[in-house]
Amino acid sequence: MQGSDAIAQLIEPTVTGLGYELWGIERARSGQRQLIRLFIDAPDGIALEDCEKVSAQVADLLEAENAIRGDYTLEVSSPGVDRVLFYPAQWERYLGQEVQVRLRAPVDGLRRLTGTLLSADGDQVSVMTTDGERTARHSMIERARLVPVWPEPADGKTRRKKVERK
Repeated sequence: MQGSDAIAQLIEPTVTGLGYELWGIERARSGQRQLIRLFIDAPDGIALEDCEKVSAQVADLLEAENAIRGDYTLEVSSPGVDRVLFYPAQWERYLGQEVQVRLRAPVDGLRRLTGTLLSADGDQVSVMTTDGERTARHSMIERARLVPVWPEPADGKTRRKKVERK
């Protein structure tokens, strides 16, 4: 993620100056173009107008600094309820919540962990899975995200998928 870290250092002052937290950056390829996806957050949540405002400012900054080689697409989004956890400090906010973790290599024979986040520090995280507690170093984590918790339907009610009939 070193390229993303350089971009983060460049754009974070602009994002925070606009009143948002730079939650994280993902980089991917979309055909011949690069995809730069920024996630921003704020205490009151993120609206479409917030994404538009940050996108305009960051796009101008990236162009002025010639920070990305080649063609790219810039996307700005809210982290959402199933937010990706990018940095060790973010994990501490979600102790006791359900997480899904994909590891770079198996730990105790497992490459995916799903369970309750028990502890987190700058070096590692511990997750209580159905098979017991599992610990992984941050350097071993390929991707991690929160598992959203949805409220149960009212008594006697069931969730139904709306089916459109033709």
